[in-house]
Amino acid sequence: MAFKKGLTTHKSVSSSTWNTGVKRDWFILKELVTKDFKLKYRRSILGVAWSVLNPLLMMIVMAIVFTHMMRGGSSDKFPAILFPVYLIIGNVTFAFMNDSTSQGMTSIISAAPLLKKVKIERAVFPVEKAVFALVNFAFSCIAIVIVMIFFQVPPTLNFIFIPFFLLYLTLFCIGLSLFLSTLAVFFRDIIHLWSVVIIAWTYLTPIFYYPSLLPDWLQNLEKFNPMYQFIEYFRSILLYQTTPSLKANLICLACGLASLGIGYLVFKKNERKFILFI
Repeated sequence: MAFKKGLTTHKSVSSSTWNTGVKRDWFILKELVTKDFKLKYRRSILGVAWSVLNPLLMMIVMAIVFTHMMRGGSSDKFPAILFPVYLIIGNVTFAFMNDSTSQGMTSIISAAPLLKKVKIERAVFPVEKAVFALVNFAFSCIAIVIVMIFFQVPPTLNFIFIPFFLLYLTLFCIGLSLFLSTLAVFFRDIIHLWSVVIIAWTYLTPIFYYPSLLPDWLQNLEKFNPMYQFIEYFRSILLYQTTPSLKANLICLACGLASLGIGYLVFKKNERKFILFI
């Protein structure tokens, strides 16, 4: 009886400790997101409105430049007049990944003073950057809605797939942030190298051009580009107005889970060494 009572007590204490840890990490996560939000828009006249205006202005400039260039290509999924919608969806989606990974990569290094003084779950910091990027993405989606209204693109029942899209992409970004933040602790050069990777990735992803403009071998290679898969998934919901296929859902989910799994394993395997390098 005493043994059973002790075992029960141990389980109760373990459960209580786990719940306390989760609540603490959740509180820290919310506080960090709030802090980043205030810092980003502090002393900004436009404030949150800039998150809406920025993708709109980028879309206008890029539409003016690339509409002429796109005359050589075509898409059988939507009318040519809707090219600005095609453009802004790609821009906003890629920006989400870019922001979350670029900020998440340096999150552990930036949190060094706190990590040296307080025992805290280290993964909170790269995860927070992905969550904060998701908040900004939500504001940027207002710009997408404005453009859709302007070009009279009606909403459809396919909008119910947006939460799935956000889940897949957020998992992917969290995984990348965990992986990159680990590399950045040991190899500072990765911070500079990633900016080059992002530029190359931008041009290799059909954001401002049609995939049909690419040679056949490169079109086939795009199938292995996770951001192409995510962007096409989002475009199918908003622009093509088609229901994402089971295959598209499985591919995006697999990309998200694979990224999260690899990032988490690499992060957990090396996090004890962080204190020696930050």
